[in-house]
Amino acid sequence: MNRSTRRRMLAGTAATALLATSLGVAVSGAATAAPGGAALRTCKISTLPYPADTYRAEAYAVDPTGRYVAGTALRVGEIDNQYLLLFWDGQQVTEVEVPSMAEPVGINADGVVIGNGWAPGVGTGQPWIYRDGKLEQLPVLPSTGIFVTDINDAGDIVGYGSDIVPGEFVGLRWPAARPGTVEVLKAPANAQPMGITPNGTIVGHAGPFGDWTGWVRRPNGRIEALGVPGGGSTTVSAAAGRWAVGLVWLGGPSATKVRWDLRNGSYITLDQEMPSLTDVNAKGVVVGGDRVGRGSTSRVLPGGGDGVNIGGRSISDNGTVVGWRNADRATPVRWTGC
Repeated sequence: MNRSTRRRMLAGTAATALLATSLGVAVSGAATAAPGGAALRTCKISTLPYPADTYRAEAYAVDPTGRYVAGTALRVGEIDNQYLLLFWDGQQVTEVEVPSMAEPVGINADGVVIGNGWAPGVGTGQPWIYRDGKLEQLPVLPSTGIFVTDINDAGDIVGYGSDIVPGEFVGLRWPAARPGTVEVLKAPANAQPMGITPNGTIVGHAGPFGDWTGWVRRPNGRIEALGVPGGGSTTVSAAAGRWAVGLVWLGGPSATKVRWDLRNGSYITLDQEMPSLTDVNAKGVVVGGDRVGRGSTSRVLPGGGDGVNIGGRSISDNGTVVGWRNADRATPVRWTGC
């Protein structure tokens, strides 16, 4: 994937978020019926508190315990829009003004948040970290853009940069043991790390655009393939505990959604009704779009309906899901007991 492709993907994400704008009232309620007539356990939806004068607000990431949440909001001004980062500790929310659009991508059990933004006046990707009430830029290498993708509870961060090696992506790691440093990760050529587990196992995909291969890097540095026998292009989107999830092209009209067991590389096919795969927790429960998946089955999250769209982005180990709900405006929501 080249730099312009990455920008188009980010622009598409931003456009989707901006379309889901304005704020609605708080909602609450249990799921009614799920496919097959089974209720979605006790999964309930509620709206997270957010600044009343913002035009839209959304939640992007939840930590493994379900306590900490990170998201964004937009305050519309007469001349310029004001972008905000939102950080929740339970029901308490903190807002931090940022000069341009920024997006959280991960948060650990200590409440440390990482995310991506843009370098002022340059337009290249610049990752950041929020900890102890302070927002700081992460160190970078000379490139046309640096992006972070995940953080584990130890504080190790992974991501990738473009054109550190001309024409390629390079996997990167910000080691917690050496604060203020970034290092090139030993990984396949053209690698994009997408997840890091508590023990330091890293997963991702590599290769030219449209012809990716999945890989896993063990804590001892050993690299192994992550795919499906006979499968084609493979992308990996998230990892937690012993699990990773992603897409494998098997020759059909669309990619097949799979979950791998990182202990031995075995896999299962997930419910193809799931619109996407955005996160997985340490129990192997998957979230994407308006669904939560367990094994080969999935259930619709409550809170949607005619003219009301919902989307889950991140799931904790206790089943807390965070994302957005859009009736006439986008609001940050949390599902519990899922």
